[in-house]
Amino acid sequence: MTGRRRGRGGVSEPVDFGTADLIPDADHPSSWTLLYDGRPQSHVDLANPARLHFEYMRHLAAIIDTAWAPGLPLRVLHLGGGALSLPRYVAATRSRSAQLVIERDGALVALVRENAPLPPKSSIRVRIADAVAALPTIADARFDLVIGDFPGQPAELTPDIARVLAPQGIYAANVIDGPPLRETRQHVVAAKAAFDDVCLLADRAVLRRRRPGNLVLAASKERPLPMTELNRLAAKEPQPVQLVHDFGDADFSFG
Repeated sequence: MTGRRRGRGGVSEPVDFGTADLIPDADHPSSWTLLYDGRPQSHVDLANPARLHFEYMRHLAAIIDTAWAPGLPLRVLHLGGGALSLPRYVAATRSRSAQLVIERDGALVALVRENAPLPPKSSIRVRIADAVAALPTIADARFDLVIGDFPGQPAELTPDIARVLAPQGIYAANVIDGPPLRETRQHVVAAKAAFDDVCLLADRAVLRRRRPGNLVLAASKERPLPMTELNRLAAKEPQPVQLVHDFGDADFSFG
């Protein structure tokens, strides 16, 4: 696929489910920002895939970094692909990890591969499919980590996500929500029913329902989440980050 190039090397293409724009980063010549229907969706640095620009992606990475020993290869399932930022991060920090990405927009994947190619021998496989339909076809206990990051991910997927995880596995999801955090509550309720330990990590203003934004949910099966380490990493973020572990009453009053 050949993109329709715009000023300063940007690429704009109609894809299967909308319009994708790849915008070069003026400060980092090897970096691209992916816009999907005009909204920032991903950022990738081809020269340094471990550099994550978006805050929610750093939160997802923090869960990975604190839950397993550094460099340990993992079996990872990504529900949603975008510019493949998190798969690239795992490949850069945990070589020999076996990763499967399920992304429904094949034209988007082709655009990303052409303009921001995956590193050679990264062991990242991409399956063009709808994650909701594909997840039931995956074998039990196949993955150490499942990352959910696609728009409109239903909370009803949570039991199947728990099924494909190994007993010591972890589920991490990007939940895009706004006041009154109704969708977040649905994901928390579903996660608490399917997993032994659950937490939320997000900007305090989002958790306090002052503005919409990204919240990262983490859940584990037969081991506790690394709360001390996550708190330590959250404290290093430039914006105030809150970690919610004790959800209190059924109203989930996040503070």
